[in-house]
Amino acid sequence: MAPAEVVKVATTPFEGQKPGTSGLRKPVPVFKGEHYAANFVQSTLSCISDAERKAGNHTLVVGGDGRYFMQEAVQMIVRMCAANGLQKVIVGQNGIFSTPAVSCVIRKRSAAGGIILTASHNPGGPNGDFGIKYNISNGGPAPEGVTNAIFNYTKTIKEYLICPDITVDLASLDMQTFEMTNLCAYSPVDLASLGTQTFE
Repeated sequence: MAPAEVVKVATTPFEGQKPGTSGLRKPVPVFKGEHYAANFVQSTLSCISDAERKAGNHTLVVGGDGRYFMQEAVQMIVRMCAANGLQKVIVGQNGIFSTPAVSCVIRKRSAAGGIILTASHNPGGPNGDFGIKYNISNGGPAPEGVTNAIFNYTKTIKEYLICPDITVDLASLDMQTFEMTNLCAYSPVDLASLGTQTFE
């Protein structure tokens, strides 16, 4: 398999990409706008320090609640993780991971953090809401210092990195290896087991 090419994509900032403890939430059509989601993901990845990456085994956990646009966003995030030097991405089967499950897997696998795609109880669908949230290495939501750093980055971003040729089979439970990154998925049974061990 040929190495996955890292592509630099020129972009300009969007106003108002300020995440709270629940992440960045906007209507789906906004997130689907050209470069909008990628800008925010790049800003998030760029705010993970080298020390945090090393301590977290260059690993990130990615998944969401199954709402509209989630699988497309998961593929984009995996491609961007690869381009930004994350060596391993743990993805929920079919891209689905509940927020507690992501927190659990971050701690269980000593990951650097996780990106959760959810807008909680907000309505979903093509015209509903979507959200991107970053949890840190302890499994909890990014604190204000981190969310402020992400927001500041969104205001000056000029490019993002992506490996457009990487495509993940989200239904597979097998580890998928690319020259740029490794990916593995958990089944719902695995999640139930992890949850029991962590939350009892």
